[in-house]
Amino acid sequence: MCLKKIMASALLAGFVAIPSAWAEEPQDDRWYVAPFGTFIKSGGDRGAKDGWGGGMGFGKMLNDHFNVELRGFYQGFSGYNNAETGQTKGRWDLTGGSADLQYYFFRDTFSPYIVAGIGGMNTSVPGNSAASITGEGGVGFTYELHDNFLLRSDVRYRYNNNFNANLRPGTEEYHDMTVNVGFVIPFGEKPRAAVTPVKFEPAPAAAQDCSTLDSDGDGVNDCLDKCPGTISGSKVDAQGCPISIELRGVNFKFDSAELTEEAKAILDGVAEKLIAYPQEKEIEVQGHTSSEGGYNYNMRLSERRSQSVVDYLRAKGVTDSMHAKGYGPNRPVADNRTEAGRVQNRRVELIWMEN
Repeated sequence: MCLKKIMASALLAGFVAIPSAWAEEPQDDRWYVAPFGTFIKSGGDRGAKDGWGGGMGFGKMLNDHFNVELRGFYQGFSGYNNAETGQTKGRWDLTGGSADLQYYFFRDTFSPYIVAGIGGMNTSVPGNSAASITGEGGVGFTYELHDNFLLRSDVRYRYNNNFNANLRPGTEEYHDMTVNVGFVIPFGEKPRAAVTPVKFEPAPAAAQDCSTLDSDGDGVNDCLDKCPGTISGSKVDAQGCPISIELRGVNFKFDSAELTEEAKAILDGVAEKLIAYPQEKEIEVQGHTSSEGGYNYNMRLSERRSQSVVDYLRAKGVTDSMHAKGYGPNRPVADNRTEAGRVQNRRVELIWMEN
């Protein structure tokens, strides 16, 4: 995940916004709540039917691999029978809690983990109830839909010992399987690497033939270059003047046109170049989306996002003639059937129009 964020940020050499910590993403150690529903597959030692339940977890992310969590739950199922008392109808009602330790193999959008827990439970059946200990172990995963909302599911084996309570003759040990499905809601903002604009001043021109120099690195030598100081990464014409540039890393907050702090740092560098080397050609700021969501909604969202970029650059002092244009999903540059392609299609571009 760290590598993805660095690649998305480092796009404009000469005024790149660089994360302050290249080697390591900041530690996510937020608290969270985790409601869940449960399907319980009762073991044969109960002689009961399967059932349902639910509960709530409250936990903390310790580091890149470990979570600790306290959970409370209720589960119930029918099929209770006791040959000694003649009771053949009734329910098992299980109420309890556990302390869990989760180990994540890695943290990403999809994050698999293993879990172990120990706890206590009260079991109620017709005419009797008993306290017991439980132990659980299983595997699961989370899937991040948003910084503050993750889907979660796991499958667990549970051991239960009722200590001679004689809830059902023949055994005090029960072996069940639970399938839990729910979500995780972390509190607060997800930590991100701080970004600091770092400006690289052009190197002074060496006293040598201009035909051997390309000061702005646009592929056109200084003798022919009519537009010095071209923004790095731009497509240029034969005279070295910019045609277009894709602003990789200029992202927005979820489902809005509000620029992220990382995007603002990148646009600060773009503004400096445009102010230092203004162009006569009009600039169309194009907003593009992937094909997810409704067409009309994507068109409006791309228009608002491109306008946010125009407004920000003007606020920074850019005097070039600019206007915003939203194209929604109409001009994909990659396959919308893959997540990697959809990421490429969500972009902002500057297009220098002909006079």
